[in-house]
Amino acid sequence: MTTTLAQATDRPPAAGRAARARVGRVLPAAGWALAVAVPVLFLGVFFVQPVVEIVGRGFVDDGRLDLTGFADVLSRPRTWRVIGQTLAQATLGTLGAVVLGVPGAYLLYRCRFPGRDALRAFVTVPFVLPTVVVGVAFRSLLVDGGPLGGLGLDGTLTAIVLALVFFNYAVVVRTVGGLWERLDERTEQAARALGASGWRVLWTVTLPALGPAIAAAASLTFLFCATAFGTVLVLGGRRYGTVETEIWVQTTQFLDLRAAAVLSVVQLVVVGAALAVTGRARARTERALSLAEPGRGARPVRLREPVDAVAVGVTAVTVLGLLALPLVNLVVRSLRTPTGWGLDHYAALAVPQDTLAVSAWQAAGTSVRTAVDATVMALVVGGLVALVVSRRPRRAAGRRAVAGLDALFMLPLGVSAVTVGFGFLVSMDAPLGLDVDLRTSPVLIAVAQAVVAVPLVVRTVLPVLRAIDPRQREVAATLGAPPGRVLRSVDLAVAVRAVGLALGFAFAASLGEFGATSFLARPQDPTLPVVIFRLLGRPGAENYGTALAASVLLAALTAGIVAVCERLRRPGIGGTW
Repeated sequence: MTTTLAQATDRPPAAGRAARARVGRVLPAAGWALAVAVPVLFLGVFFVQPVVEIVGRGFVDDGRLDLTGFADVLSRPRTWRVIGQTLAQATLGTLGAVVLGVPGAYLLYRCRFPGRDALRAFVTVPFVLPTVVVGVAFRSLLVDGGPLGGLGLDGTLTAIVLALVFFNYAVVVRTVGGLWERLDERTEQAARALGASGWRVLWTVTLPALGPAIAAAASLTFLFCATAFGTVLVLGGRRYGTVETEIWVQTTQFLDLRAAAVLSVVQLVVVGAALAVTGRARARTERALSLAEPGRGARPVRLREPVDAVAVGVTAVTVLGLLALPLVNLVVRSLRTPTGWGLDHYAALAVPQDTLAVSAWQAAGTSVRTAVDATVMALVVGGLVALVVSRRPRRAAGRRAVAGLDALFMLPLGVSAVTVGFGFLVSMDAPLGLDVDLRTSPVLIAVAQAVVAVPLVVRTVLPVLRAIDPRQREVAATLGAPPGRVLRSVDLAVAVRAVGLALGFAFAASLGEFGATSFLARPQDPTLPVVIFRLLGRPGAENYGTALAASVLLAALTAGIVAVCERLRRPGIGGTW
C-alpha cells in the first residue's frame, strides 16, 4: 500500500502531462511555420518587392495605369534592334552549344577512357567562371596583338556567340550526359542486331530518347544566353548590346528609369517563356531517369566506329580550341609586360590603378567578405526551403503548397541579376515602409548575391533530402527521438556533404556575381569583378594588363572553390549539377 501511494505521488499530474503533450505538438508546428516564414519573408522583401516595383514603373505613372511608357520605348528603333540582337545571340549561342555539346556528352558519359573524370571537371570550369572573366579571356584572344587578332573578330557578333558557347558548353554536356549514361543500352543493341548502322541507331533510337534532355539543355542555355551581362558588355559594348545590357545603360548612363523598367518587363516575358519550356522538358527528363542504373552502358572508345571518331574529333577541337585556348591565353597575356615577361601586372594588383580608390587585392578582400555574408544568407534561406520542400505531406493541399513553394524559390533563377539590382536601386530606400535607406548599406550587395545563390542551394540540397527514406525518420521518432534530434541524426547526417557542396557553389556564384553588383557597388568599396570592368574601360597597357591579372586571380579563386566542392559530390545523387 505504501509503495502504491509513493508511485502515485511521483506520477506527474494529469494536467501537467496534457500541457507537455500540447507543447510537444505545438513546438514542431511552430518550427515548421518558422521554417516557411523566414524564406518567404526574405524572398518577399528582397525579390518580389523589387521586381514588382520594376513592373509597376512600367505600367503605372502617378498612381494610374499608363501604358504610354511601353508605346514610347517599343516605338524606338533602338529597342527593337536590342531585342533582335538578344534573340539572335541567344539563338546562335544555343545552337552552337547544342551542336558541340551533344558529342561531348556522348564521349564523356557514354564512353570510358583514361582521364575522363578530369576532362569532365575541366569542361565545367568555364560555366563557373565570372562572366566578366569570360569576356576578358575572349577579348585578350581576339584583340589586335592577340593570337587570333588577325581574324578581325574583336567587337563582333561572332566573338559574343563564341563566348556564349564557351560559357554554356557544360550545361549541354552535363544535362544531356546525365540522361545518356542512364539510357538502357539493350534498345540500341536490339537495333544493331537487326542490322541498323551506328548512325541509324543514333538518329532513330538514341536521339529521340534524349529529346527531353536536349530540349531542357537548350532552353536553359537560351535562358543563360538571353540574360548574359558581363560577357556581352565586355565584348559587344553598345554596338551589340542586349536587353540586359540596355537596362544597365538606360539606368546608369541615360538615367531613364521608365525605359529600363519597360525593358525589364519585356525581359521577364522572354525569361518566363524560356522557364516554362525548361519546366516541361525537365519533368519529362525526370521521368526518363528511371530507365537504367547510371554508367551501366559506358564502354571503351572505338575509333574505328564513325560515331566514336566524330565524337572524339568534335570534342577535341572544342576542348582545345574553344575552352582551353582562351584560358591559357589569358594567363599568358597576364604575364606579358611592355618590356618582356614578368609578374609586373600581378604586382600592380596591390596598387590602386588610374583613378580607382582601391587596389585589386582590396577589391578581392571585399568580394570575399561579401561572398561570405551572401553564402551564409543563401545557406540559411535555401536550406530551410529544401528542408520544407523535401517533405511529402499526406494531404493534397499540403502537397500543392510544397510544390508551390518549390516553384516560388526557383524564380530568382529566371529573373536576371540586372533586374534584381535595378529593383534594389528603386525599392530599397524604404523597404516595407520602414524609414531605412538600405541603398547606402554594403549589406545590400550581399543580399542581392544571396537572392541569386538561393536557387543553387535548393537544387543542390533538395535531391539528397528527397532521397532519404521517410521510414528512417518514423523509426527514429518511434524510438523516442524528439523532432530536433531526428533532424540532426537523419536529415543533417545524410545531407552534410550536399550542404558543403551548396556552400561552395553559393560562394563561387557570389564571388563572381556582376549583374546586380554593378548597380549597387559603391565607388570606394567595389568588388573584384567591378574593378576588372572599370580597368578595361580605362586607357593604357598597364590598366589592361592589371585587368588580365585580376581576371586570372578571380578565375583561380572560383575554379579552385568549385574543384574542392566537386570532391564532395555523391555519385548518382544531386541532380544534373
